[in-house]
Amino acid sequence: MKPVRMETLISFSGIDGAGKSTQIASLRDSLSSRGWKVAQIAFWDDAAVFARFRAGVTLRVLPTQPKSAEEPPLRRDKNVSAWYLTLIRSVFYALDALRLRAVVARTAKSGTDFIILDRWTYDQLVHIKSRTRFARAYIRIVFALAPSPDLPLLLDASPDDAFRRKPEYPLAFLHEYRQAFLALKEFVPKLQIISHGPIDEVRHRILATVLSNSCENLAKSGVGEPRTKLISNSP
Repeated sequence: MKPVRMETLISFSGIDGAGKSTQIASLRDSLSSRGWKVAQIAFWDDAAVFARFRAGVTLRVLPTQPKSAEEPPLRRDKNVSAWYLTLIRSVFYALDALRLRAVVARTAKSGTDFIILDRWTYDQLVHIKSRTRFARAYIRIVFALAPSPDLPLLLDASPDDAFRRKPEYPLAFLHEYRQAFLALKEFVPKLQIISHGPIDEVRHRILATVLSNSCENLAKSGVGEPRTKLISNSP
């Protein structure tokens, strides 16, 4: 029987050091082993507008901040929110959302069952403070420009653990960063928050969430019984 096409768009978001790369690779392998065709999009490599130019300018304008001879230098880009940087970022974020829509549409034409996105528009808009009515309206506009994931996943993580794994930003900023991600639930009610824990435990929770979502989609479509049996196998 011809496999049932899923065409499910899954996004991974979270603070630096949350384990996104590890969990994306694990999910991709698990889905592929079940017979699905899986594609992966890396936001900064495949969708961001003028990504290299922006990274180069950032390094020149906001160089890393040295700590000590024993400790690695800390970056100064995401955690700097001057008004002029916010304005420039806002323009790029809108362009990125449009480009992302085109990239996802092109990838979907290849006949994939799942498209996994390493970072999403969510990971950009957490840098826009949503205290004002204008900022909140802007966030909603960019969300409308970008394609909406079928299953947006937020990998929650302890800032302290994330800092130990990836000491790139000040610890205080990581705590604020985490809260900004959790606040996205207001704008994205369907956001699935995956609580932090041991790597294998998180892996099983993510896979269970994805397979459960797939079963629901198949049930709604009324087709794909062989696929339902396939995804009901133990992880």
